[in-house]
Amino acid sequence: MSQKYIMSKPKIPQKSPMVIEVEAGTHAWCSCGESSKQPYCDGSHTGSDFTPIIEKVEEKKTVAWCGCKHSANGAFCDGSHSKL
Repeated sequence: MSQKYIMSKPKIPQKSPMVIEVEAGTHAWCSCGESSKQPYCDGSHTGSDFTPIIEKVEEKKTVAWCGCKHSANGAFCDGSHSKL
């Protein structure tokens, strides 16, 4: 009999996207919801099941980062917050 692995649930910092103008470069999006620097990782996930999602932004643009940490679109908002 196999045991099903259940990942921890993330904390929900806010039930709406975090719309931010970001510079080109690499950004580490917080997937656990514990970071004090939302939507970015500050290392608060250490010792948990979570790791940040690394996103490369090619040019300066406005990004709708997922604020609820439940998006099926990774670091980007897909409207999942409306079902929480």
